[in-house]
Amino acid sequence: MRLPDAPWRHWEGMGVLLDALGADEGGARFVGGAVRDALLELDVQDVDIATVHAPEETARRIDAAGLKAVPTGIKHGTVTAVLPGKRTIEVTTLRRDVATDGRHAEVEYTDDWKGDAARRDFTINALSADPVTGEIFDFFGGLDDLAARRVRFIGEPLNRIAEDHLRILRFFRFHARFGEGAPDAESLGACIARANDLMALSRERIADELLKMLALDDPAPTMALMIERGVLQPVLPEIVTAGPLERLIARENLFRHSSFRWNDALNSHPLRRLAALLPPDPETARAIAARLKLSKAQRQRLAIAAARMPGDTATPRALAFRLGIESAVDRLLLCPTNDIVVGRALETLAANPPPERFPLKGADLIALGVEPGPEVSRLLGELREAWIAEDFPGEDRVREMAQAKISGS
Repeated sequence: MRLPDAPWRHWEGMGVLLDALGADEGGARFVGGAVRDALLELDVQDVDIATVHAPEETARRIDAAGLKAVPTGIKHGTVTAVLPGKRTIEVTTLRRDVATDGRHAEVEYTDDWKGDAARRDFTINALSADPVTGEIFDFFGGLDDLAARRVRFIGEPLNRIAEDHLRILRFFRFHARFGEGAPDAESLGACIARANDLMALSRERIADELLKMLALDDPAPTMALMIERGVLQPVLPEIVTAGPLERLIARENLFRHSSFRWNDALNSHPLRRLAALLPPDPETARAIAARLKLSKAQRQRLAIAAARMPGDTATPRALAFRLGIESAVDRLLLCPTNDIVVGRALETLAANPPPERFPLKGADLIALGVEPGPEVSRLLGELREAWIAEDFPGEDRVREMAQAKISGS
């Protein structure tokens, strides 16, 4: 089998880089995900190259070829080559593990292609390809696993997990993306047996892996398996069922191709999907977001989504004005009511979105005779709420409301 002649093989500067690394003499190969995805005829955005050259020599060769070398991970053997158009390629020296502790690996450089492939996690990720001939190198049965849509650890699964505990979550993410049918039994058993190892990982790494999985087309069956087998229990005991996630994904698919004017807002979003897995309680969501070390914006969106309630569909315009379109769509898609009601709410937003801002300012009230000070802010707040309750009437009506409020105060 040979590597397909994919577009990324002809990126501007790719030939210059490969020549600099001596690819025609066996000095470099394409490795990992780019090879896997090209064989599956998937779009490839990230390309990794492995080389026999030491990192410093790699950087020297890249610079000498007129490209830019950035020592992004030179401590671990990785130099990033910047191609024309600012495309980047990670070039990593062949390595073998000297010591691991479940989170980090101590490595030494080698010229052994099989030894380098052996330190990878899954057989389908250990494929490499000659950039010149396209010949595929498969040391561990990755081609057969790829054909069978099977995700399988290289060698002894328990050893692979001991090297890096994150591989437990990676196994399920890769199964959700590439797997078909039941997971590889030995690999699954090892992940279940070592689930407590997840507690040794940084919460940022857990969050990153979890959100990557939830961004896939349909992670619900795999998530249901993880919940059923207690894999998430050590780090996310609050997640007890995948049912709401299944319903959310079905609803996303139902409305994605509708006439909704903010169609991008209907695209699957991992934070919305995470909220579906959590209890409908914003305080719980905030606690989990803090535990996972999510950003401030992510914490806010997750908490808002978790505050979903049946009444959200009754006033979709008010919801969108208060929360923004993005969070309003989250709440509507997560709303515990039937699809017809949610669809009508989305159609209401599409046909008649709320205005972006309240039409009056403090200066307008002062011009109408209100003394500057706290009273201006109080009246503005009351008028804004009355304006929302009347479904956002025009400025003339708002001024009438203001006059009446001022006269009666």
